[in-house]
Amino acid sequence: MNDTAARLRAVTGHRLFWPALVLVLMLVANTVYRPGFLAVEVKDGHLYGTPIDILRLSAPLILVALGMTLVIATGGIDLSVGSLCAISGAIACLYISKAPDQNSLSTVFTALALALGVALVLGMWNGVLVAVIGIQPIIATLILMVAGRGVAQLVTEGQIITINSGPYRAIGLGHFLTLPLAILIALAAALLVAAFTRRTALGLIVESVGGNAEASRLAGIRSGRIIFLVYVVSAACAAVAGFMMTANVSSADGNAAGLWVELDAILAVVIGGTSLAGGRFSLSGTILGALIIQTLTTTVYAMNISPQTSLLFKAVVVIAVCLIQAPAFRARFARRRSGPTPGPAAPQREKEQVPA
Repeated sequence: MNDTAARLRAVTGHRLFWPALVLVLMLVANTVYRPGFLAVEVKDGHLYGTPIDILRLSAPLILVALGMTLVIATGGIDLSVGSLCAISGAIACLYISKAPDQNSLSTVFTALALALGVALVLGMWNGVLVAVIGIQPIIATLILMVAGRGVAQLVTEGQIITINSGPYRAIGLGHFLTLPLAILIALAAALLVAAFTRRTALGLIVESVGGNAEASRLAGIRSGRIIFLVYVVSAACAAVAGFMMTANVSSADGNAAGLWVELDAILAVVIGGTSLAGGRFSLSGTILGALIIQTLTTTVYAMNISPQTSLLFKAVVVIAVCLIQAPAFRARFARRRSGPTPGPAAPQREKEQVPA
């Protein structure tokens, strides 16, 4: 009996248990409300269904959240990822729209390389402001968050750039080996980041910098370079996510593309168990958090919840997830259920023996 209780505590104490439980409960609730929710079918050699749509639509958020995880692990924050999505998508679509043959692979690859290069330069800008100049991350990235929207509007000249490029559209809507290409791109990015952070010493270095940057510097770690690197990686992930967002609609809107995705990415990271104070991080938890957010969005649409209350509904669920996975909250809730702890029994006074 004690072994079973110990195993149960070990399972429930895992950082991914409560997010995974919430995701399962949301899927069950959707299945009860709509019995065909989990149905997946094959059409023309491609997989279709609501679960596939959730995975495909969560791919851009997973990419942005992966970069955000590394930034938060160093004790920073990147509020500019939404603007970077808009800039990268706008540059790629603008280049393709000016090309004589929009379906040319060389045109699409050149557009992607050009947009990715600009995003990397902007990520370096964030890294210099934070790691070299020493500006607080929330202020440094807030600058690009605001100015980046203006840059995206300048690129598009305040208009929506529409393209008709099959290869570019495939980034968001194409299929490969029966699966949507967006899912495979997000999976490849997650495996690449995991390989560098969990199969090499880079992950431990990132965690040490986030735990105590000064102690890491005294230990010989160039913390400035690590902080600079994570902002560049975050920009690269945001750029690829921007390609997906614009490819889904075959157009670029500098004002709407990637709007508020930085907040969803932060929520995904926090739901996944990564502390905003920096230090240890969980890539698998971040992916799980992104899936929860996208499943929640799909649930809101499936249940015909009005747009005016959907954000409130989303906020309530996210707060509930964060609370139930907080050890301090669970411990306090458990104490209230068990009632007040009885105090120590008062010692009984020994009777005085009266001599005869």
